[in-house]
Amino acid sequence: MNTIALFKKYIDKLDEVYKQSALTADLDADSTLVQAGANANEIIIPKLSMDGLGDYSRNSGYVQGDVTLTNETVTFNYERGRKFGVDRLDNAETAGVAFGRLGAEFTRTKAVPELDAFTFAQIAGTTGISKATAGTYSTGADWLSALVTAQSKMDNDEVSTEGRILYITPDGYNAIHAVDTTKSREVLASFSKIVKVPQSRFYTAIDLYDGTSSGETAGGYIKDATNGKDINFLIVQKDAIIKYPRIIVNKVVSPDDNQTDDKWLFFYRAYGLVDVYDNKVAGVYLSNKA
Repeated sequence: MNTIALFKKYIDKLDEVYKQSALTADLDADSTLVQAGANANEIIIPKLSMDGLGDYSRNSGYVQGDVTLTNETVTFNYERGRKFGVDRLDNAETAGVAFGRLGAEFTRTKAVPELDAFTFAQIAGTTGISKATAGTYSTGADWLSALVTAQSKMDNDEVSTEGRILYITPDGYNAIHAVDTTKSREVLASFSKIVKVPQSRFYTAIDLYDGTSSGETAGGYIKDATNGKDINFLIVQKDAIIKYPRIIVNKVVSPDDNQTDDKWLFFYRAYGLVDVYDNKVAGVYLSNKA
C-alpha cells in the first residue's frame, strides 16, 4: 500500500516536470475556455465576424450591421503513448521511488522534446503564416536585421505587440548578444519573452516514429528528411495559437495485478491539439534555413 501511495506521488509530479522542461508550455490554452465537442477527439472554437463602419445618417441614423458567431470544430492532431516497467525484485524496497524517477526522466528526455518539436513543426507548417526568405544568417547583424524585418511585418499586419514570444536557436541568440549595441538590446527587449530552442527540437516538419515498424521501434521523432528545414527563429503572438495538451498518465499496475509478468507497469499517454487560428495567421512569423 505504501509503495502504491509513493507511485501516486511521483505520478502527480509528472505534469510539473512537463511545465518545467517544455519550451512551449507558455502557449498552452486555458482548459476552462475550451468547449468539448460532440466527440471525444475534438473541441469547439468560437469564431466571431462582423461588418465594419458605415455612414451615419442624420435622418435614418445608424446602418444595421451583421454579427456572426460560428463554432469551428477542431480535431485533436497529436496522440502518442508508451508503457514501460520495472521488475518487482529490482530495487524492491524503493520500487516506488525508482519507478517514479524513471517516469520523470522519460517525460523530461523523451516526451517533452517531442511535444515541443511537434508544436514548432505544426505551427511552422501552417498555411498563410508570414515567412522570411529561407537562408542562413552568418553574423549577429544579419540576425538583427531579420528580426527587425519580422517585427515590422507583424506591426504592419496589426498584430498585437503584447504576448509576442521569440523562439530562437542558441546560435542566433548568442550572435545577437555578441553585437551588444543599443539596437540589439532594444530589438530583444521588444519581445514579451525570448526562448532559446535547441536545433534538435526546431524543424519545420518532423517524422514521428510509430514504435512498431522496422527501424522505428525506438519511437520518438526525427527531422522530416523530405520537407523538414532547420528553423532559425519563430515569432509567435500567443493569442494566435490554440494549444490544448492533455498529458495523461493512465495508470500504474502493480506486479500483483499484472497478468503478463512480474513487473510494475507505467502507462504514459500524450493527447492534444496544436493549431493556428484561421483569422490570426499573421501572428506567426517564420525564418528557416534553405
